[in-house]
This record gives sequence, C-alpha cells and structure tokens, in this order.
Amino acid sequence: MTLPSLQQDPLVILGAGYTGQRIYHQAIKGGRTVFATSRSPHLHLGDIPPEHRLPFDLAQPETWANLPEPAHLLWCFPALPLHLVQEFLATRARQTGRLLVMGSTSAYIPDGHPMTEDTPLKPGLPRVQAEEYLRATYGAVIIRLAGLYGPGRHVFDWIRKGKIQNTQKWVNLLHVEDAAAICLQALEQASEGSTYLASDGHPRTWAEICSVASSKWQVPIPPLTLPPNPGKQISIHKLRTELQYAFRWPDLYQALDQIEATA
Repeated sequence: MTLPSLQQDPLVILGAGYTGQRIYHQAIKGGRTVFATSRSPHLHLGDIPPEHRLPFDLAQPETWANLPEPAHLLWCFPALPLHLVQEFLATRARQTGRLLVMGSTSAYIPDGHPMTEDTPLKPGLPRVQAEEYLRATYGAVIIRLAGLYGPGRHVFDWIRKGKIQNTQKWVNLLHVEDAAAICLQALEQASEGSTYLASDGHPRTWAEICSVASSKWQVPIPPLTLPPNPGKQISIHKLRTELQYAFRWPDLYQALDQIEATA
C-alpha cells in the first residue's frame, strides 16, 4: 500500500546522475512533485526543467537549505563522508519524509553461495558503514544494485572497447529503467530499515554474453580466458516475494537488441 505522505510531500533525488535522472522522469510520469540535485545542475541536469533543478553539494553546507522540507530523499551517490551525512541530516526534521539509499552489491563478502541480504557485509568499507548508519538511525531503505546497463551504457560497447574479458566469471546485470522503478516502488512499499538486492534475477557468465553477442549480433569478442575470480551470483528472492516487483526488462538479450538497434 502506498503511504499517503509519499504523494503529499515532494521527492528530492540527491545526485541525479545516470540512474537518478531515470528516477526523476518515472516519478514525474507517476504524478509526483520531484526535484533533482547536482553540484552543477545547469551542466548535468539539462533534460530536467530549471524549476526542478536544485544546487546541492554535501561538502558545501550553504547548499543544504536549497532542499524543500518536508521531503522524501532518494540518495544516489555514496553517502560519504559520514560526519557530513550526520551533520546534514541533523539539520532536517527527522519526523518527516522517507529515506532511500542506492548502494552496490560489492558491499557483500562473497562466500561461494548465492548472495542474499543475509550475506555478511564488508564492515571496513566507509560506504557500507554510512549506509548501515542511515538504515539503523533513520530507517533508510537500502537498495544494493547489480551492474547497470541501458542506453548510454551498452554491454556490447563494453565488449567492443575491451572492457570485458571473455571468461566464465559470473555477472549480475539490471536495466537502468528497472533500477529506477525498483527504487520508487521500494520508497513506497518497503518497511523502514529494510535492505534489498536488485538485479534481473538471472546471473550469467561473461562467456555466455560474449557468445550470444558474437553469434546474434556479430560483435567481435576476445579469446576465452580464465577469470581472476569466479564472480558472484545474486538472489533476488526477497525483492520478488516482498515487493513483488514486475520487471520492465526481464530479458537481457531483448533489451540489448533494442539498445543495439537504436544506438
């Protein structure tokens, strides 16, 4: 069930980059009042109306007052350094608005088993420390995202440019439009302080992706090599069962076909 205040109060996207700008446009289509922030909004938020752009820099406290209050905050960049995060949130009314933080699946320690929300975290990582502080102190919802792809981040271009090795290493991917929609649905429906892993739910090896890219789209691929590490497989059981999220792009190759056709 959607919480009533989510529609009454504006949503502020902190650091609206590749994913944040997709969140903005989806939220606008959903009828929300949305603002997007950047350290240089006139340079980085060109496709967002000027009246919805806000200058915000965590390292510049004088910009903190630019954010409306009350408001829901969707945090897209690493919440660091922690002392500035604490000082910033101390200036805002804690009883208003929800907080969602985008993280990474690299926060977990691979143990050879499919990764879940119960997999041990890397406690020494400053980003993990900050995310867990926000979750425990402010009830932040944490969405830890797999590797993002989409228009402007084309998997085949990674192969063409030699950024990807043809190995049996496991990889977990997620279309940016699904990443944005998951964040918005979690902001509405997730319990405070909850964590979700987010991918398309289909771990693959780079060797498989390279083989399909070569056979179906004639993408030149490098020779098969041994991976430096086996990678990881991510389980999204919690995302499927608790949020019951319906993927917009459940099929990686169908999505890549469209990106390739329009690139």
